[in-house]
Amino acid sequence: MVTDFLIIGSGIAGLSLALKLSSLGKVLVITKKQKAESNTNYAQGGIASVLGDDDNFELHIKDTLECGAGLCHRDAVEKIVREGPNSIHELIEYGVKFTKKKNKLILGKEGGHSRNRIVHSKDLTGKEIERALLYDISKNKDIKILEYFFAVDLLTERNTKSGNQANLSFGKRQDKKSNKQKNCFGIYAFNVKSERIEKIISRKTILATGGLGQVYLHTTNPAIATGDGFAMAYRAGCELGNMEFVQFHPTSLYEKEVEDDTQVFLISEAVRGAGAVLRKKNGEEFMQNYDPRKSLAPRDIVARAIDNELKKSGDAFVYLDLSPIGPKNIKNNFPNIYDKCLKKGLDITREMIPVVPAAHYACGGVKIDLNGKTNIHNLFACGEVSMTGVHGANRLASNSLLEGVVFSNDIYNYIKNDFSKQASVRQLIDTRNDILDWDDSGTENTEEWILISHNKHEIKEIMSDYVGIVRNTYRLKRAFRRIKMMKEEIKEFYNRTRVTVELLELRNLVAVAYMIIKSAMKRKESRGLHYMQDYPKRDDAHYLKDTIITKHSIY
Repeated sequence: MVTDFLIIGSGIAGLSLALKLSSLGKVLVITKKQKAESNTNYAQGGIASVLGDDDNFELHIKDTLECGAGLCHRDAVEKIVREGPNSIHELIEYGVKFTKKKNKLILGKEGGHSRNRIVHSKDLTGKEIERALLYDISKNKDIKILEYFFAVDLLTERNTKSGNQANLSFGKRQDKKSNKQKNCFGIYAFNVKSERIEKIISRKTILATGGLGQVYLHTTNPAIATGDGFAMAYRAGCELGNMEFVQFHPTSLYEKEVEDDTQVFLISEAVRGAGAVLRKKNGEEFMQNYDPRKSLAPRDIVARAIDNELKKSGDAFVYLDLSPIGPKNIKNNFPNIYDKCLKKGLDITREMIPVVPAAHYACGGVKIDLNGKTNIHNLFACGEVSMTGVHGANRLASNSLLEGVVFSNDIYNYIKNDFSKQASVRQLIDTRNDILDWDDSGTENTEEWILISHNKHEIKEIMSDYVGIVRNTYRLKRAFRRIKMMKEEIKEFYNRTRVTVELLELRNLVAVAYMIIKSAMKRKESRGLHYMQDYPKRDDAHYLKDTIITKHSIY
């Protein structure tokens, strides 16, 4: 297959970009499951933007910078904040139906925000955004979505017959040295239904693959969030930054038994924004002991506070008390949460919700500039897989969807100015012919599926036990030794086995775990989401602005 633009992922970042790029050429979107299955689809809270009369850009910028614990890139923060209102209006034009009262947007409040600025669609904002974007895409003849296509690896010079594709790099050069720069020509993709590996050649490739929450035992992310984009970019030679900062959402619904690949149910931060408070099992509030903002403190503070209280008491969960909101408002404003809990035998208009922290969001990722460019020519990234510098050491609530839609727009603007329609279909075909076909000779099908499931569970256990909310050097070194050994074992197993979805995900999960641990070991301080028992304080005199890791050879 050949296309002008290849987008890997079907969340808000990928779909909104697809609609814009279709004005320049043919767009192919691939997704490993159904097109609506993404982290965006499960986003309950909403999108933060300056729309209230008592709000302004500087306040939103200040809140974001404070939450990011000194590691946010101010230029990136200013970009998403200042472009936020236009992005909201653009989504409304696409048909997104945000919650209104008397034709005016209702603005919610969440942890770390000093003003009400969360635009939402009750407690199913992400689902509504997906619906609207997919509807517009369904009417667009220049966009094609392929479901059940799993991106395996990015195509660069190492995948060509000649080993040098400088003459076939599409578009303008970024600088005079770019003749020596690595280029991206598309991907190898696993067609899940035909069980074949196919080449997809593209002039521009965009990673919009979402998160990595499934590297932990308990996560709010769907089963698809196995860090595929992070791992692919790493193997191709991209720079990745701040992988140690994995955000744990403080309030996921506690359930006694959680199986691998299970997505725990998120209780939106908007619930606390509406007045709900956290309590111990004996009914006492406790957040006042940790932060003056109490239950509306930023996520890193609340998650660590809950973790600390559980360790002190030996309890399995704390409670979220929704009684200050009132039964009528609970049903009107949080119908999805109410229905979901009711199906599990819990009436949240009468009972408190048992909650625990769960892995939720990667603040680090593939390093990009303000135009969404990676260090590989013609490869871009946006959404959770990217590191823009917006989130620093801890993401401010509801800035993620905003970041995704703003940076996808910036990628479009850059490509529009850089894009040459003179590059012919012949050039795409020549590139396709020079890319090596997938070679699985010498590999075999295996009956050893127990090895995959066992390794997958072990990775999740190691990450949850040693690289979770609270860390120390001993735990990190222990985790690193075990993950490094597993990485080599999985490499050997992968090289002799025909690919399956399960094997590809395992390969990506161990790579992501390796990157998180490697980055965490570099940061000798406690900052934001990275809390170290043997370095309990933030060190503003000696610290890494960003932890950057690279790997220039595939394994």
